[in-house]
Amino acid sequence: PPMMAGLIAVALVVGVLIGAVGVGGILLIPALNLLAPLPIQASMATALFTFIFTGIVGTWFFQRRGSIDWSVTLPLCVGGALFGAVGAWANALLDAHLLGLVLAVLIVLAGVYTLLGGGARRRTAFEGRPRQRRALLFGIGALTGFGSGLTGVGGPALSVPMMVLSGFAPLTAIGASQVVQILASVSGSVGHLAHGIVDLELAALLTVFEVAGVWIGVHLAHAVDAALLRRAVGALCIAVGAGLLLRAL
Repeated sequence: PPMMAGLIAVALVVGVLIGAVGVGGILLIPALNLLAPLPIQASMATALFTFIFTGIVGTWFFQRRGSIDWSVTLPLCVGGALFGAVGAWANALLDAHLLGLVLAVLIVLAGVYTLLGGGARRRTAFEGRPRQRRALLFGIGALTGFGSGLTGVGGPALSVPMMVLSGFAPLTAIGASQVVQILASVSGSVGHLAHGIVDLELAALLTVFEVAGVWIGVHLAHAVDAALLRRAVGALCIAVGAGLLLRAL
């Protein structure tokens, strides 16, 4: 059916974006909501479940090419793992709509700053001070995990712009985002699976095309210029943030 063909095409594009710039998974949620059509909560849960596998495959591809800096990635993952559950807990207590608006604005601003911040390689924050750098990465991971748990936004949509703004190379940020994606998706999916709101049949089909897309995206990430990649991250953050803003409004 045309709807299914459209979903498959979106899944392929989402995979390419996840592999190439880390950000892009958020696009699958409105597609599932409009084309499947699944209720928004089931769309979020089903998309999140597929990201476990895109994260695993992306991590494997980036690791094979030596593009994951584990000294950067591990503190990020610890923060994300600890604060993902806190975000989910806060979601039940706070006005998620208002927080979703704030988050959308922050993603747009981060995208604008990344896009206009110039192509020159800036110094990494706390360069030469490993303890402070680990604390910064833990903080970025914590904000990423909290934001993911709170709003359902995929981890890389938050971690990549924050890392690029902190002076980390785009490829380093994208490689780390693949690993963060696994943790964010597993922690979120446990609750969703318990409530039975994941469409496992649809998730299995979409995962095949997303994984194929990730393979293409990883090749693109390693083939294109770092400044071009930085601009792509900025433009995509603006698009994702604007989409979230429109959805929230």
